[in-house]
Amino acid sequence: MIGKILGNRYEIIEKIGGGGMALVYKAKCKLLNRFVAVKILRPEFTSDEEFIRSFRKESQAAASLCHPNIVNIYDVGNDENDIYYIVMELVKGKTLKQYIKERGPLKPEEIINIAKQIALALQHAHNNHIVHRDIKPHNILITDDGRVKVTDFGIARAVTSSTVTNTGNVIGSVHYFSPEQARGGYIDEKSDLYSLGIVIYEMATGRVPFEGESPISIALKHIKEDVTPPSLINPQIPKALEDIIIKATQKDQTKRYNSTKEICEDLEQALKHPAGNFVTFEEHDDSPTQVIPAIKDDELDMDDEYEHKKRKKTNRRIVLSAIVTAFILALLFTGGVFYLKDKFIVPEKHIPKLVGISFEEAQRNLETLGFKVEKVGEKNSSEYKKGYVMGQEPAAGEIRKAGYTVKLTVSKGPELVEVPNFKNKNINEISYMLDNAGLKEGVVEYEYNSLPVGVIISQSPKAHEKVSKDTGVNFVVSQGPEIKLILMPNLVGENVRDAKKTIETSGLKIGKIEERFDEKIEKDIVISQSFKAGSEVEENKVINLVVSKGPEEITQPSEEEELQMKSVSFPLFYDQAKQEEFVLKIVKIQNGVSTDVYSEVQHKSDSGKRITIKGRDKATIEIYFDNELITKREIDFETGKIE
Repeated sequence: MIGKILGNRYEIIEKIGGGGMALVYKAKCKLLNRFVAVKILRPEFTSDEEFIRSFRKESQAAASLCHPNIVNIYDVGNDENDIYYIVMELVKGKTLKQYIKERGPLKPEEIINIAKQIALALQHAHNNHIVHRDIKPHNILITDDGRVKVTDFGIARAVTSSTVTNTGNVIGSVHYFSPEQARGGYIDEKSDLYSLGIVIYEMATGRVPFEGESPISIALKHIKEDVTPPSLINPQIPKALEDIIIKATQKDQTKRYNSTKEICEDLEQALKHPAGNFVTFEEHDDSPTQVIPAIKDDELDMDDEYEHKKRKKTNRRIVLSAIVTAFILALLFTGGVFYLKDKFIVPEKHIPKLVGISFEEAQRNLETLGFKVEKVGEKNSSEYKKGYVMGQEPAAGEIRKAGYTVKLTVSKGPELVEVPNFKNKNINEISYMLDNAGLKEGVVEYEYNSLPVGVIISQSPKAHEKVSKDTGVNFVVSQGPEIKLILMPNLVGENVRDAKKTIETSGLKIGKIEERFDEKIEKDIVISQSFKAGSEVEENKVINLVVSKGPEEITQPSEEEELQMKSVSFPLFYDQAKQEEFVLKIVKIQNGVSTDVYSEVQHKSDSGKRITIKGRDKATIEIYFDNELITKREIDFETGKIE
């Protein structure tokens, strides 16, 4: 089949599953260029007209349904080689059966979520007069994003007012089908609800309620035996969810939920009130009229024989009971009534599950059943609310006579502790305070504040509040003052007066203003700034400026000044010169005035040449190679000392 193209459109790629009637393949639709699932009737059934009719009914029923929790049907067809197929949505995920096997019993919230989605799919089908008749975890897909999709309407059929399964043909999956399906009786929407109840049971306990050596023995258990209360298998199941399961799996169809809408409403309630007592059970004294088919299986004949023997035994018991009753009446007249009542008449009943419900409700339930109640203690609990039962003796499911005293332990609620005052403390130094108080650190958030970095600004819960032990305390912590960054304006070429205003209005501060002679730039014009224009600087940053003094007015020193000037001679080494020939420039800075005192072309081979300059008092000498500052020297012209 791999590589075959069906309907000149669907190329079979690989087998991905199979059921009792059909095989499922992954295929590619060449027309729409997408992957699809193709269900193909098994070859051994292609000559069986009854199976072909059933297969066609599947395609007709499923194609009429359109719901987010039902697998979409894209196309149906019949290949020339008697290959009957249905093209469906390819769902990425796994079956609910695989999901349960991997995880075991699911959490109540997850059970309710999945059950609601299945119920909504069934509601859509039932509204279209279609009964699925094969609801089981194998036919329920869980997508990768958690959505539930019901598939395989392989035995679904349109419902009429007289829908009865044909004699001898019991259709469905034996672990999940309803008693009426096992008997071959009248099937309606409530049959799907029974199967849904079994699916919920398996999600809650990790197993099906009935097992047997053969399919017929399992079918008989569906007819005769009540399901074991799921809380006896998994004590974590909430009361409300257990009640929903019990109601959905009633043997009598009239005692089950009337519609998917009703079970959806109870599932919603169970999510909000897990310990609630809102599920109502119908009581019917009379036996409802049922359609009983003729079942010809040998095993069911054995069951009829078993029933016949059982009735004979029952008749003998009735006769025996009548004799015993007469005997008891005689004893009552002779004064032995109270003794016999205690020994023979006191009924025995199952102890209900009481953990997780209020003490008052537990007391009412026990007294209704004829038991006595004793509160044996109260304990703190973070799991159970105050006033709710957290322990019982005997355990749920055990049998005791009426009048037995059931002992209950009641929750006092979580242990409360006082929250210390953490404000103005360092976040890194409070772990011991949390430990001593029985608390733990919660969410820590940071925000700008005038407080030092790491200091706690506020807390939640507040100081001195009473909270449950192990509560997380949330903190808001200072990360210091907020640093605002300012885009540095361009001040070069501006008048120094305007530059000062720009600095102040930009949120910056005026720093040192150095004045320097410049042959090309007018007086009071900014030559340079301490931070490059366009760069980001912190608010209130100090900005230094270099301002032009205009061209230097050079005057010839007088003879008297010449005589007062001293000469200083010092050698220069040209190791730092980058080229063989370069311009050597020496600038003298005295009293804030810069003067070029030497500018000549030099050769590296002239290294060690002594340069003589004149001046008075002290000055700074800057030495440039090709306009690159190499070094600065401090010269005292009076002493001739060079530093």
